Amino acid sequence: MSSAAADLGAVKNRISTNSEFVKTLMDSVDRGVGQLVDADMNAESTRLQALQTQQQLGVQALSIANQNSQSILSLFRG
Repeated sequence: MSSAAADLGAVKNRISTNSEFVKTLMDSVDRGVGQLVDADMNAESTRLQALQTQQQLGVQALSIANQNSQSILSLFRG
């Protein structure tokens, strides 16, 4: 009887240890997924800023080109 109780206690300890390990592993996976999501958001934010800067530069280039053509036309009018 005492041998069976000792075996049962050992099994209980193994289950408890495995449960703690699984809990720790799940916490690590959750943190890892959170960090990946944060990294993806940072990359997308950087990409969006780069696209917005390119758009602003394009608008400025068109504005400069339009001003130059208007200046040339005014020379022919005058």
